[in-house]
Amino acid sequence: MFENTEKTNIESLGEFGLINHLTKRAEIRHKNTLKGVGDDAAVIDFAGKRALVSTDMLLEGIHFDLAYTPLKHLGYKAIQVNLSDIYAMNGIASQVLVSLGISSKFPLEAVEELYKGIYLACEKYDIDLVGGDTTSSLQGLVISVTALGYADEKDIVYRNGAEEGDLICVSGDLGGAYVGLQLLEREKLVYLENPNIQPDLEGKDYIVERQLKPEARKDVVQLLKDIGVKPTAMIDISDGLASEILHICKQSDKGCNLYEDKIPIDPMTYQTARQFNLDPTVCALSGGEDYELLFTIKQADYEKMKNLADVSFIGYITESSAGRNLVTKSGAVHEITAQGWNAFKKND
Repeated sequence: MFENTEKTNIESLGEFGLINHLTKRAEIRHKNTLKGVGDDAAVIDFAGKRALVSTDMLLEGIHFDLAYTPLKHLGYKAIQVNLSDIYAMNGIASQVLVSLGISSKFPLEAVEELYKGIYLACEKYDIDLVGGDTTSSLQGLVISVTALGYADEKDIVYRNGAEEGDLICVSGDLGGAYVGLQLLEREKLVYLENPNIQPDLEGKDYIVERQLKPEARKDVVQLLKDIGVKPTAMIDISDGLASEILHICKQSDKGCNLYEDKIPIDPMTYQTARQFNLDPTVCALSGGEDYELLFTIKQADYEKMKNLADVSFIGYITESSAGRNLVTKSGAVHEITAQGWNAFKKND
């Protein structure tokens, strides 16, 4: 995609030269994108739709480790984690803005590799790159992405709409991203002790990809629309199942019962977690970064959804006074607590 084969000092391009270089391949895919890169602001016409806007920031050493994260994968993931927020509102994502803080250790070719992943995500998910910013950074690589989308007012799903008796559903499977991270961290430590030893990731492609290259669930939003089901509440799973169901319960002022034996966990996730002496259920509840969709539906919609291969029914919504509970495989009942990842927790 990019022509350069040698390392190029970014300083030689300057800020505007860098922006022009990185965005020259930006394509306009949506007719409502009236103006993309190249002016003081992008111009977008949502023609009576409700605009949806979300932003996330990824910092080197906090959210990603370049020891095992390919830059192309990182660019792809940075877009995905933002698109996921739009889909969690039952909306259509259409544009992104990408801002970078770049340290002097990165040559132009490294930033180009990052943009390969960005453009790949935009192409696959039908997204327009319409702007952003660049600056120097003393703290390593910083990536900030803002995602824009739209929906009709009647289609938007919030976190606060769950009602007593609603069924709790989740797409895909959970815990894989966290277990994949444990595997990558282990191989990093082995490499640091002996750089001659190659990483042992054979047969673990699925969980490694769940960590390095997640996929936002645009397909689930479209599937629900196709079968005529509108969730009553919805959220994406970035911080773990426990944290996200508590968000829905709190904002809906409801309780819940989740059933451990209904939580979808891939066999590779389960087996690898056990190899690390981890409880697979805890990985699903508290691991995070799965970017699946957690949502509630009315019981009347069950018949429309019961045969969907990639959606699991994992519990139901209760009145608030009943509490927020996990029913274990043995039938024991435990209060759900959020133990997801905390960006502001100090390292011990």
